[in-house]
Amino acid sequence: MCYHFVIKKYYQNEQKMLKKKIIIANWKMGPDSIKEATGFVSQIFKKIYFLKNKPKIVICPPLPYISEIKKNVSSNKNNDLNIGAQDCFYEDKGPFTGEISSLSLKSLGVKYITIGHHERRLRGETNEIVNKKLKNLLKNGFTGILCVGEIEKDETGNYLKFIEEEIRECLKSIQKNYLKNIIVAYQPISNLLNENKNLLHTHEIKQISIFIKKILVEICGREIGLEIPIVYGGNFDKKNFEFFFLESGTDGLLTEKDVFKKDKFLELIKLFDNVK
Repeated sequence: MCYHFVIKKYYQNEQKMLKKKIIIANWKMGPDSIKEATGFVSQIFKKIYFLKNKPKIVICPPLPYISEIKKNVSSNKNNDLNIGAQDCFYEDKGPFTGEISSLSLKSLGVKYITIGHHERRLRGETNEIVNKKLKNLLKNGFTGILCVGEIEKDETGNYLKFIEEEIRECLKSIQKNYLKNIIVAYQPISNLLNENKNLLHTHEIKQISIFIKKILVEICGREIGLEIPIVYGGNFDKKNFEFFFLESGTDGLLTEKDVFKKDKFLELIKLFDNVK
């Protein structure tokens, strides 16, 4: 059966369930100092306190900053701001120089871990490795943020097969009751790598979101599959944000642009406050 027909048919038979929206901010290697990092978080706390529809915010800073930022978050007692990690290893202990176990991250108060990010995949991380990491972190009580996305898009729809293979291989042999604790982040890699390329149309993102949801339902069953959040990890137009967000059918954003520019990041959070 044609993939595009499956997408259309599935969309006609399923209604999107309302959830609290999510912003995942991947800090990558920045900022340059712990002072900048904690100062940024403090300012965000002050600005978002009175927002009514603020999303759940997950900040994924570099490992050296996690402990101090967690202290800041705990002292503010804000349930809408959570700390995540950018990666973890798939073993709890052992002679693995330079790696970090999910149990070590747990001791720092981390609740979310991003895996399969497109930058790591482009450096050789395979679906098999991502699967092992996901099994480990879910077993240890984390929420896993699984990144998937095509390297290049083709008119024949083979990129959909690529995305499906990623999802199925990354979720292979994981107990269904663990899969309720994942978030899927769609990263259109070909679009991200080419800054001059046009932004994806809203209907394209909606189609991918529905397609991913269909695969999740097949793997996890309807009860779990329909509840798994899908966030968009690509570029978008802030001027048309409300239309984009409502029409794209996603549950939030994985954002990496402007995450250290306090006013820009706050502007993004406020955009969610306007979405009804």
